[in-house]
Amino acid sequence: MTQRTRCAAVLLSAALLLLGGCATTAPGATASSAAPTDPWEAWNRKVFAFNEVVDDSLLKPVATAYRDAVPALVRQGIGNFFGNLGDIWSAANHLLQGKLASGLEMGMRVLSNTFFGLGGVLDPATEMRMVRHSEDFGQTLGHWGLGNGPYLVLPLFGPSTLRDTAGFIVDRRVAPTSRISDDGALFATSALELVHSRAVLLSTTTLLGQIALDKYSFTRDAYLARRRDQLYDGAPPMEGFDDFPDDPPAPPR
Repeated sequence: MTQRTRCAAVLLSAALLLLGGCATTAPGATASSAAPTDPWEAWNRKVFAFNEVVDDSLLKPVATAYRDAVPALVRQGIGNFFGNLGDIWSAANHLLQGKLASGLEMGMRVLSNTFFGLGGVLDPATEMRMVRHSEDFGQTLGHWGLGNGPYLVLPLFGPSTLRDTAGFIVDRRVAPTSRISDDGALFATSALELVHSRAVLLSTTTLLGQIALDKYSFTRDAYLARRRDQLYDGAPPMEGFDDFPDDPPAPPR
């Protein structure tokens, strides 16, 4: 298991290095056409289109069947279970960022749901007003000053940045599900987590397809705005506007 995970991380790291060398010269990508945060737009759009094909032909139909066949109460329990597993690493990231109070609160949330919520299937912590504040390693890197880097669309995994991709590798490496030694059980657990996550987003992606003139740009801007909001715990600093001076010019005499 450890060797397999390590190999996957090495392959993804190698792919990032390859992207760094070739994406800036992708056809159609020019300094004037690409957004400042998206210098690899030509490459990213190709990956985005590939992901759309995979989603439309495989993930979305499976997620729709899962939603229609599995009772809502069971789906809620599945979501609670995976959410509780994610809270373990969230608590660790709070502590890694020096947020002692919120880290301890997240730890208490995990303990409450694990012991009083049937291993996390129920969510008594929310009823006790212990709010979930999810943190990942990409946010931890950003907390300590590492910039986003260029926007990057990952095959199958979707929108990211260079920093968040590095964080994603760590997130997956330390995820509780990565400790499953049986290959069949690991595949089944990962597949269930993926299908459940996609089912939760069915209504969102349907709305996106209805309102977005350019799904790629809309998804990119929404992702970057959301990550900025998460990095500052919902209170990002106000951006300055250089087009407008602080004080109006003095009237001519």
